[in-house]
Formats: sequence, C-alpha cells, structure tokens
Amino acid sequence: MTDASEFLPPRLSLTALREAAARCRGCDLYEDATQTVFGEGRKSSRTMLVGETPGDREDREGHPFVGPAGRELDKALERAGIDRADVYVTNAVKHFRFEERGKRRIHQRPDARHIRACHPWLEAELRVIRPEALIVMGAVAAKALLGNTFKVTQERGRLLDSDLAPIVVATIHPSAILRERDDEGRKRQREAFTRDLEVAAEAIASGG
Repeated sequence: MTDASEFLPPRLSLTALREAAARCRGCDLYEDATQTVFGEGRKSSRTMLVGETPGDREDREGHPFVGPAGRELDKALERAGIDRADVYVTNAVKHFRFEERGKRRIHQRPDARHIRACHPWLEAELRVIRPEALIVMGAVAAKALLGNTFKVTQERGRLLDSDLAPIVVATIHPSAILRERDDEGRKRQREAFTRDLEVAAEAIASGG
C-alpha cells in the first residue's frame, strides 16, 4: 500500500469522501488512531484551511480543530474578519500519530510517507471545495501542498503564486502559539498569526 488512492469513492462529494475515508488503510496510522478525522465545512466555503494532523482531542471526538489549537484558530479568524461559518477546515494527514507515555498520548509529526499516503484525500477535498482562498498552516501542510523545499517561516503572510487557489497564504500552525514559553511569546505569535490571516481576508475582500 503506497497511498489512499484505491479508497477514494467513484463520485466525489464531501459525504462520500468522509464515509470512504473512515475505511482508509492507505498507511499504518489507522492501526493506533481512534478514527479518521476528516475535514468539515460547507461545499460552498470560500476559504479552506489546511492544518497538519489531528491531535489527541480531535482523534477522540472525530472533528478537526476542536482542541486548544482550534480555539486559537477560531479567535484569530474572528480577529482577522474571516467568518468561521464560511471556512472548510481539514488536515494534510487524517489520522493522529502519537507516542504513548504512561496514560498520555504525545503528538508526533507525520513522516513524509504518511503525508504522501494521505494526499489523495486532500486533493479530492480541494477539487470538491474549489476554495477562493487556501490558507496553509504549518510545515506538514506546506510540504503536502507547496513542496518539500517550501519554508513557512520565510514565506508566511504573503500572497503566493499557486495553481491551488486564486488566493494562497501560508502561516504557522496555531499550535505553535501554545508552545511558546511565556505570555509575551504567545502574544507575539497570536498577533503574527492574525496578521497572516488578515492578508487572506483582505485579498478575499478585494476580490483576489
């Protein structure tokens, strides 16, 4: 098994994709994860957000961005003037990868093989949503969509030339805010993250 291609439904719709992804065995991550965490939002969403991988709470509940990083994202979207109801959210990898330490499950970054194996789902989501704006959050999502050499820290917060969508912006993953050691560091990261989202919001408002 090299990727998820053979699990794709014959007809692409969000419902069909979600149901098919629940049975995906395109890589080994399904063996330990609780469930597939597929993207959520309306087909008519103008903005598509792509994160990295589900976290512990997302894995348990089956919904993307419902944990602490999701709360940071929701607040930043509101500050940037992006309507959360008009956003489709998903991850580059649909299963939680973790290491068990006692009773805790510690998040682990997916390998390149996991990113590659899960890519057919992400491609299908893009084909169905056809977003006006695509916001790529974090290194894993950037590698999946913008190539292995793309550097988020160097290219974040500007409009990118890409065939993926009329408006493409890269930024950090909101979990990076939570990894800061003190309140001042978290404040700086929140402000920078919000500014990146504002670039996309302004481009949407001006018609790209």
